[in-house]
Order: sequence, then C-alpha cells, then structure tokens
Amino acid sequence: MTLAPLRVTRQRPRQDLAAAERAAADFLAALGIDCDSDGLAETPGRMARAYAELLTPRDFTLTTFDNGEGYDELVLARAIPIRSVCEHHLLPFLGVAHVGYLPGERILGLSKLARVVELFAHGPQVQERLTRQIADWLTVHLSPHGVGVVIEATHLCMTLRGVQAVGATTITSTLLGTLRDDPRSRAEFFALAGIAHA
Repeated sequence: MTLAPLRVTRQRPRQDLAAAERAAADFLAALGIDCDSDGLAETPGRMARAYAELLTPRDFTLTTFDNGEGYDELVLARAIPIRSVCEHHLLPFLGVAHVGYLPGERILGLSKLARVVELFAHGPQVQERLTRQIADWLTVHLSPHGVGVVIEATHLCMTLRGVQAVGATTITSTLLGTLRDDPRSRAEFFALAGIAHA
C-alpha cells in the first residue's frame, strides 16, 4: 500500500537577486576587481544566481511503500553526489554520500534517498551536521530498524586557501539503530558502501 505522498520542503529565506547582484558587484570592487570589462560585466549577476542555486533545495514528493514482502536486508544507495557550501567560508564542498537503511514496515522509493541528501546539502552546512540530518530524517519518516550515512567530501575551504591540502578528503558517518548496535550489520554496511572499517 502506498501512503498519500508527502510534499517535502524546507523553509526558504526571502531572496532578492537584484540586491545580491549589487552586493556581489560591491564585494568584487572592494577586492580590486574591475567589473567594467567585457569578461566580468555579467559576473555579479552570475555570482548571485549561482549562490541562490547552491543555497536553495528543491522540493520533492516523498513516496513510501508498504514493505509487504517483509524485506529485512540492507537497502543502500552508493555514491550519491553531494554539493554543498561550507558555512564558515561559503566555499563549496563536493563529494558523495552512501546512504542505507534496514527496512521496517515502510520502504522508500530509491530516488528519494538522493532527494533527501540534496534537501539537506543545499544551504550553508557543515559536513558533520549534514550527515546526522540525513540519518535523523530517514529515521523519523521511515521508522527503519537501522540507518547508516557516510559522506566523503573535499572542502574547497581546505584545499584552495589556508592549509591548501589538495586531495584531502573528509569522511563522516552516522549509524543509528541496528547498524550502530550490531557489529555484523555495521560491518556489512561499511563493506557494501566500499568503506574500509576495522
């Protein structure tokens, strides 16, 4: 049985793209960048639109289904692309999420795992919180026996500035329920996600 679909949205702050474009132009001018040249004339507007896109999640319709077959093995989506923005420097971080759950009475349409990742990735974020938000959301909406989320990402605030650690990857994980409490289930999740784990 399919439950009535749930429209999933996050509250969006009011956006004023014209004001953002003016602010981007002032920002670039303050850094000594002349936006009067042909190549840079449209840059403030492009900046405003690019950040608006990075910071605004898309709505989606959540569809879950009755687990009538009693499926009780791990469901895992690997390498879901992530793009987010570090809330400390407003520079992007990019990577992948591996998201899995042990079904209870409901199962999720597979594309919705990627939608949930996107829902929380868009907006100023820190990777640790993002990992936990995805796991908590799935726990609330599916009531599964367990949830696992691993995110592997490269942070431009770490590779382009400061320490300039090019090639460094940050890995975070959140395990809930059986995937946290049962060593065999935890090991299976990490193995299927392709993550080395002791």
